[in-house]
Amino acid sequence: MADSEVLNKEKETLGKAQYHIHVKPGDVGKYVLLPGDPDRVLRIAKYLDDPKEIAFHREHRTCTGSYKGIAISATSTGMGCPSTAIAVEELANVGATHFIRVGSTGALQKGLNIGDLVVSTGSLRLDGTSSYYAHEGFPAVPDHFLTHALIDTANGLKEELGYDLHAGIGVTSDAFYGETPELIRFMIEHRALNVEMESSVLFIIAHMRGLKAAMICAVSSNLATNDFIYEGVNEGLVKGWDNEIKVVLEAIYNYETKGYEDFGNSLTEKISFDKKRFHPTW
Repeated sequence: MADSEVLNKEKETLGKAQYHIHVKPGDVGKYVLLPGDPDRVLRIAKYLDDPKEIAFHREHRTCTGSYKGIAISATSTGMGCPSTAIAVEELANVGATHFIRVGSTGALQKGLNIGDLVVSTGSLRLDGTSSYYAHEGFPAVPDHFLTHALIDTANGLKEELGYDLHAGIGVTSDAFYGETPELIRFMIEHRALNVEMESSVLFIIAHMRGLKAAMICAVSSNLATNDFIYEGVNEGLVKGWDNEIKVVLEAIYNYETKGYEDFGNSLTEKISFDKKRFHPTW
């Protein structure tokens, strides 16, 4: 069967109302914060001016408002790479170009504590979804300049807000309960800082579509020290969520107004990337 006879999902969904997240062109800003939990979209909305809920379908809730005059949206991805990929693809289809995951993460090294903030500089791809978008050996890394703005801003706010800041390579895993003691030791021995379930596919899709992505997470537990709270309210994590939201919003303002993006774009302005998307050989 010729390719022209089968459905091209990318072509059929671009610039239209989206099937899963129920947003359309004009509903979201170019900057989108990506929590996993739909309830955390409402937490983000509290920090925006004139927030409006755009849609709430399945695990994907979207709100749009502004911060210091910049249009900013938040969309929940749900848990894991498959639903994250859908959210990012559909947000990109309606005009979003900059994505920052604001999440929770398990720490993998001693010295990281509940409520600390971790900025990702890359993810070990232990997920399955990202292999649909790039060769398995291709690195999952965030945009350098958006990440630089995140680190600079987080470093500048850490004394005022009262958190410890870390940055480094983490792991994206597909199976929360598949993270056995053996796998945890494997990740620790690779000097990974943290493990979560979404960033690798976010970074890969953003790169392959010519978009910008970054991630900051609040530490929910430490798998290396057996420090966890699986019952009741994790007050340190809740504080970390609020802190990372404050950091990201201010980082977006700094990125937009202090030349981070302009300088980054200047380094690639003469490059003409192939527009054909990679597909594995089935």
